[in-house]
Amino acid sequence: MAPNIATNTRVSLDELLDFVRPRHRALLITRRADGSPQASPLTCGVDDSGRIVVSTYPERAKTRNAKRDPRVSLVVLSDDWNGPWVQVDGTAEVIDAPDSVEPLVEYYRNIAGEHPDWNEYRSAMLKQGKSIVRVTPERWGPVATGGFPARLVTDD
Repeated sequence: MAPNIATNTRVSLDELLDFVRPRHRALLITRRADGSPQASPLTCGVDDSGRIVVSTYPERAKTRNAKRDPRVSLVVLSDDWNGPWVQVDGTAEVIDAPDSVEPLVEYYRNIAGEHPDWNEYRSAMLKQGKSIVRVTPERWGPVATGGFPARLVTDD
């Protein structure tokens, strides 16, 4: 079996968003009050304006941290453990209920399609007091895959 060779593919913003859209697993990294990192595994999507969006609650650490310091990073993962991934750095905007409801509708549509009852969904988002975090990508690493560096793979 041939070894996997690591890859690093630089992408434009449009290519980045095309990469992220079908991938919904990510780690959101925010900063605690003391500056240390705090990571949260979560589901993400891309909104119609090209921001990476996350549904959450106002009392969560990631939400409080992003409100205090909007500089965040996301590591977007593929469903396959060995699949490609990318780190995206950007600025977060937190929107709490009731203003979060329509952005949450857009979030749901972009990830899962149409809901069978949008009035029920909107009501549930209000009842749960859901928030949404929208991250505007400002810098991103190459889309990467794991494996061996090409220099270590020989054709012996």
